[in-house]
Amino acid sequence: MVSEKTKAIGVLLTAVGGPNSLDEVGPFLVDIRGGRLASPELVAEFRERYAKIGGRSPLLEISTAQAKALEARLNQESASFRCYVGMRNWTPRIRDQYARMVSDGFDRIVVLPLTPYHSRRSVGAYFRAVQEAEAKVGAPVDLTYVDSWNTEPALVDAFAGKIADGLARLEARGFPDPAVVFTAHSLPTKLMAEGDDYAAELRETMDLILRRTTPLRARMAYQSAGRTDEPWLGPPLEQTLTQLAKDGEKAVLIVPFGFISDHLELLYDLDIEAREIAEDLGLAFDRADSLNMDPRFIDAMAAAVGSAASRASTPRSGSGGRTS
Repeated sequence: MVSEKTKAIGVLLTAVGGPNSLDEVGPFLVDIRGGRLASPELVAEFRERYAKIGGRSPLLEISTAQAKALEARLNQESASFRCYVGMRNWTPRIRDQYARMVSDGFDRIVVLPLTPYHSRRSVGAYFRAVQEAEAKVGAPVDLTYVDSWNTEPALVDAFAGKIADGLARLEARGFPDPAVVFTAHSLPTKLMAEGDDYAAELRETMDLILRRTTPLRARMAYQSAGRTDEPWLGPPLEQTLTQLAKDGEKAVLIVPFGFISDHLELLYDLDIEAREIAEDLGLAFDRADSLNMDPRFIDAMAAAVGSAASRASTPRSGSGGRTS
């Protein structure tokens, strides 16, 4: 229980979640598909993918460690923050963590998505889950939503540092001037047509990163698109790799700046699937490391939370309040 005298601020870190064992893959797919059953073939495919990365998603473990590091960073000056992790599509659920925070005595909560980029499809869904939990719990809480934090200088520095490390690895292998491909999770293009900020914020952050690096021959591609007939953001990474090979490139560094933690879309989609495609095309392959526990990334989260905690915010219609 939080003492009334401390007036501590709760911080709820939100993410999509992931299965903690192979037995959870099927139920997780049902959850992420909005209750629609997954075919036995789809479940088997994803069980195999998770088996190849260790049999589970590491997302909760990493997110929990990030929360602990963020709490320590925020409390360096005064012990006034406590951090929790809530998942939209798996345990621990956003709704349960919100209720726990209220039970623990918090009447001020900052909601920080574990993605710096706003989209109604992801961040908006996290915020709606918080709002539903708020309505169910009923207790008065001062809620502040960090809608996006993609321009935090420490975040940009963290990505630039990971790129430098990746370039150094390729240079040591004899490839001093690789093609560099920035990647992010694809989303349906109709969202952008309806005014979603996602693609624009990615471009904004990519431009900031490129200002922090040595000159790069960089381009953007999208990965991990859904299996629907509607148009998705592109070009797809597979198409980009094929074009690089046709252009005579010898090596490629993938920079998954649309993600901040290791999980299936990186450990399988990139480290296994994209690597295999690249090497079959004759391209030497490397991937910039995920931010995970990088101290610069923790600083970026702390800056976003500190800024949000210093002022009130009203949730944006359909998503949440933009505070950065």
